[in-house]
Amino acid sequence: MLQKLFGFDASTMTLRKEVIGGITTFLTMAYILAVNPSILSATGMDAGAVFTTTCIAAVVGTLVMAIYAKLPFALAPGMGLNAFFAFTVVLTMGYTWQFALTAVLIEGLIFILLTVTGLRKHIVNAIPLVLRRAISPGIGLFIAFVGLKGAGIVASSESTFITLGNLHDPAVLLAIFGILLTAALLVRKVTGSLLIGILITTIVGIPLGVTNYTGVMSVPPSISPIFWQFEWHNILTVDMVVVVLTFLFIDMFDTIGTLIGVSNRAGMVDDNGNVKNLNQAFMADAIGTTVGAMLGTSTVTTYVESASGVNVGGRSGLTSFTTAICFAVALLFAPLFLAIPAQATAAALILVGVMMMHDIRKVDFSDYVTAIPCFVCIVMMPLTYSISDGILMGVISYVLIHLLSGTLKDKDERNNINWATILLAALFICRYAFL
Repeated sequence: MLQKLFGFDASTMTLRKEVIGGITTFLTMAYILAVNPSILSATGMDAGAVFTTTCIAAVVGTLVMAIYAKLPFALAPGMGLNAFFAFTVVLTMGYTWQFALTAVLIEGLIFILLTVTGLRKHIVNAIPLVLRRAISPGIGLFIAFVGLKGAGIVASSESTFITLGNLHDPAVLLAIFGILLTAALLVRKVTGSLLIGILITTIVGIPLGVTNYTGVMSVPPSISPIFWQFEWHNILTVDMVVVVLTFLFIDMFDTIGTLIGVSNRAGMVDDNGNVKNLNQAFMADAIGTTVGAMLGTSTVTTYVESASGVNVGGRSGLTSFTTAICFAVALLFAPLFLAIPAQATAAALILVGVMMMHDIRKVDFSDYVTAIPCFVCIVMMPLTYSISDGILMGVISYVLIHLLSGTLKDKDERNNINWATILLAALFICRYAFL
């Protein structure tokens, strides 16, 4: 039954690892339950309603991933996309949050169409294999940076942009403790080391005043203030087109990067770098976004934090099903789950970043024609704080360097430049020029 529902293979997988993987993924991405309401409420949306909607949208998208795609990836309203929704579309461009939700709905419907036609899968295949292999290390640096920043170990600086955080801060010291503890557990090959590290660090944070434990259960707020709130009269405006296209680009390549990067790390790809059930995974993303807009939240996307669950052994849809159940439970136990501080999840993100550097050895850095674009892809993810920008700039530089150097043919034909790759690069250039 588990094999039929979730693709669980008892000969290579264990029930314990799948469940621990799902819980670990949830704990590393549970911050969205606090962050998404905070960001979207800046637009005038009801924060309580956004919390409930965030949980439900995560459950819906992740269940589709678990049962239809049978992959260990979790979905929720995406970071970056929610900031664009609130601070650009609403607070800068001056549109209502209902306008922004309409754009998200249109984006989701377009993604469903692109997935049904198989176009999203063709876009993935147009990215050269060596560049796809560079995505995983890039994501590794990105999520490690997210962990370091969230924990306060690194901080912003006017003179150097980024600097070392305040090492006298109890919160920062707690994060360092969590990293060392989790690293020791990992080296000792303790099963569920990431999850154990998160839980112990959270408990230690209580007397330090970092873990703000306010209770156990609460009644989830109603979503009625934000449910099915659309502005149909604006769907044909130029600004709507620009907003929808921006959502499309960011979401598409964040999802592509996450699926390829985490799948490569888990060995869930074939010899040509193709991800199993990729189109089904895209459909989960598309359905999650569409349903999320109807419920009243920003774009739903596949979370890079899924790597934490994969790295503790999650390999099937049972992992993501467990994560979905955790989000459902969080509706009733919000204070308990929201008590987990960023300092407790930092270790999981940083150490998963270490694990994801594994694929960097598959890039031949002595061959500059491929090494330079791969380096661009890897380094631009953390520096631009965007997976999608790293991929877009990697593809653009890959095509331009090959064209300018006259090396259209590679020793590995899977890295060759073709018309699809050139078209993709041209579209990416237009994206930066006009959006």
